[in-house]
Amino acid sequence: MNRTKRGMDFMSEETKRKRRSRSRVFAGRCFIALSLLLMPLTAWAGRGDKSGTAGASELLIPIGGRVTALSGASLASVSGIEAMFWNPAGLARTPHGSAAMFSHSSYIADIGVDYVALSTGLSEDVVIGLSLKSLSIGEIHVTTEDEPDGTGEVTSPNYYMLSGTFARRISDRVSIGLTSTYVYEKMGRVSAGTFAFSGGVQYLGLGGVEGLGVGVAVKNLGPKLKYDGAGLERIVDVNDALRPNALLKLEAAAAELPSTVEIGLSYALAMNGLGGVNFESSFINNNYSDDEYKVGIEYVYDSRVFLRGGYSFSSVDEGLEYLYGFSGGVGFRTTFNSVEFTMNYAYRSLRYFSGNHLVDIILGF
Repeated sequence: MNRTKRGMDFMSEETKRKRRSRSRVFAGRCFIALSLLLMPLTAWAGRGDKSGTAGASELLIPIGGRVTALSGASLASVSGIEAMFWNPAGLARTPHGSAAMFSHSSYIADIGVDYVALSTGLSEDVVIGLSLKSLSIGEIHVTTEDEPDGTGEVTSPNYYMLSGTFARRISDRVSIGLTSTYVYEKMGRVSAGTFAFSGGVQYLGLGGVEGLGVGVAVKNLGPKLKYDGAGLERIVDVNDALRPNALLKLEAAAAELPSTVEIGLSYALAMNGLGGVNFESSFINNNYSDDEYKVGIEYVYDSRVFLRGGYSFSSVDEGLEYLYGFSGGVGFRTTFNSVEFTMNYAYRSLRYFSGNHLVDIILGF
């Protein structure tokens, strides 16, 4: 009887081992397949000659204090609710059953960027999230062709991005994710809306090396953005016709989204009681600007105190200049009544403009 029971236990463990092995093989094949599918998309990227011609550029404005302080380099290691923007695959590796994130940053020309996100786990391996990003631009004086100095009216543009994210952990090493974003812009009497889709994958323990990770993401694919509305209507004179003035509606040009293909590597180094250091790097192929290279380093002490720094650079075309450079920040984490509280601050330097400041708060339940 005991021998039979021990045999059943042995067979059970052996079956589990085989299943884990098959799961890892399957996960590896999924990662390779996704990477091969994503690589050809880089053929349309790195177009510095098209800078400034894409629509919905607000999709590129960063959120999250940790990754922003690392210059956006942690594509391979970002996890939890902050990953919804950077690499949706990282959401599947959230350490919390549910989480909430609140962020505010100052952007170029006194533009404010506010961001709120919620995430929750549907199962041990599946996590979903919802986020809203908005821009505060302030009041702008209305001008027309007939009154270029202003009509006396003021308007306040509205920019909103509502996103939903689905992420799944395929194995203990591989996770995938997909984000769908509805982009809405309104300026005066014209508005535009479209959908943008982003997908990503992360692989931890690359090549059997503990702490080494790789991430791949394709962002902002979707239909073109096109404005419409009463603001495009004009009263015109009809020459050589016995009829009153007619109402003419202008046709606005459609603009493609600022799609990107991103590849990142990360390595986490433990230092035996002295904390740990995370090394981050990423390469970004841009469809509507020059390619970018990002590196970052993060020192972690006791999983509670974080010091971060990063640098972003690009080999821009002649006559153009790259706006960004150094970044840095700090983070602090503690627990109150079983609720994990994290606060991050990031600073990003800018050429010709005041630097960006970003603060976020993350609550984990």
